[in-house]
Order: sequence, then C-alpha cells, then structure tokens
Amino acid sequence: MPSGAYFIRSCPTCGRSLEIRVEYFGKRVSCKHCSAEFDTIDAPQDSLGASDSSLSLLARAEELIESVKIGSVA
Repeated sequence: MPSGAYFIRSCPTCGRSLEIRVEYFGKRVSCKHCSAEFDTIDAPQDSLGASDSSLSLLARAEELIESVKIGSVA
C-alpha cells in the first residue's frame, strides 16, 4: 500500500475530521485532538444521512408502540 494514502474519519468523541493512513484501517487509533481511542473499522456516525437514520428510528419506534398496543388489548 502506498504510505501517502489516507481516509477521512471524524472522531466519535470530539467530531473533528482526521486523516488516517489506510494501513491503520481496522485498527484502534487515538484522536490527535482529544486523545479518545476508537476503532477505524466502525462506520462513521454520519455515514447515513440524518434524515434516513431518523426516519428508520421513527419507523422502528412506531412498530414497537403498535406491538405493545396490540399486546395490551388481547
């Protein structure tokens, strides 16, 4: 692998963008700004659009609420 290849990942703790060498992909690294440690294989939190993840979460919440309503009626 070329030593000058990087990927961009935001720190899950402080949110700052980090350039991480590709050879560290899949390994545990620490943020140079806040020193938080995280695994580089985890998908960034913003990999889904905020609206997509919010809609998915709301749809799942509605399913759970409906299942509780159905269970309490029976």
